[in-house]
Amino acid sequence: MTDINPPLRDAELVQLRVRVIALENIVIALLAQSSERQLELAREMAGHISPRPGFTTHPVTVHAAAEINSLVKRASAFRSGDYLPRDDVQTE
Repeated sequence: MTDINPPLRDAELVQLRVRVIALENIVIALLAQSSERQLELAREMAGHISPRPGFTTHPVTVHAAAEINSLVKRASAFRSGDYLPRDDVQTE
């Protein structure tokens, strides 16, 4: 059986990474404008995908749940005004 999806090349991986970073920041901006109920729903999703007692822990799932919580936390910093832009970040 042949693989219909060839491995990604370096340029494609870089482009994918850039897109993921962009999407992550868009999600943070949207969450920053969300209601408390919507933020709580995001936290519930993190809990939902976390391993259940008695089930095998899968590292990718654990990391995904942590990322959801991180996105909510970072959005909360924008909401509260605690976010300060970093001077060392280059922008175009």
